Amino acid sequence: MTMSTADWGYAYCQAVTRREAANFYYGIRLLPRDRRDALCAIYALARRVDDIGDGRAAKDEKLRRLNEERLRLASIETAYDDPVLVAVADAARRYPIPLDAFGDLIDGVEMDVLGTTYRTFSDLLPYCRRVAGAIGRLSLGVFETSDRETAAVYADDLGVAFQLTNILRDIREDLARGRVYIPGEDLERFECDLEAPDGNLAELIRFEADRASAWFESGLRLLPLLDRHSGACVAAMAGIYRRLLSRIERRPDLVLRGRVSVPTWEKGWVAVRSLAGP
Repeated sequence: MTMSTADWGYAYCQAVTRREAANFYYGIRLLPRDRRDALCAIYALARRVDDIGDGRAAKDEKLRRLNEERLRLASIETAYDDPVLVAVADAARRYPIPLDAFGDLIDGVEMDVLGTTYRTFSDLLPYCRRVAGAIGRLSLGVFETSDRETAAVYADDLGVAFQLTNILRDIREDLARGRVYIPGEDLERFECDLEAPDGNLAELIRFEADRASAWFESGLRLLPLLDRHSGACVAAMAGIYRRLLSRIERRPDLVLRGRVSVPTWEKGWVAVRSLAGP
């Protein structure tokens, strides 16, 4: 049987997601096939945008490539030679995916490329909404929901919770790239220098973890608004991330030794448990 162009795109995106989405794929695979394919397409494009920002190219080259992605999104229906855009275009025809949210994601990655710094949490919040809240809103387009407008608010909040957890998990990697996402006022409050951390690091990390937990509390109000499969998908993703956050909170020192992770068996257990109900 000949593979259609859309099937070709989805197969490529699923391979990318399975390889790169160490935490999210456990939830994505709980969806029915069509919705799973659509979410893999969203992830693959988001991954490509993120990789531009995190790559080794010069700043001007990164900005050029990000702008190229904007232009290609604007003419997505004619992107027949790009498996990711082919899949995203097909998914957007099937589901109410707000493709303009990819523009928000690109805006957020441009902030990384330009070296934006964050004095307060109010400064950081727009960045989190762009790079992660946007993914929540894009994903919601694939899910079944009883109240799409309200759900979009919670999906955005849940994205912020994920991003705040990522910031704690990736402190060491981000320092190596010259990036600090923890607000400057928080570093001053706890008199903590991430380059030469002392005993105040644990208090700082737990303070930031409490903030992330509050955003999870808000974002998880999304679950009752979703159908069973969509709810299980989100519950699995959030469950894995909350366990990651708990590990960081219990052992704050680990974030400067390497990337903290949840064991594979535990991720699988969370995914299976989520099927019983969010």
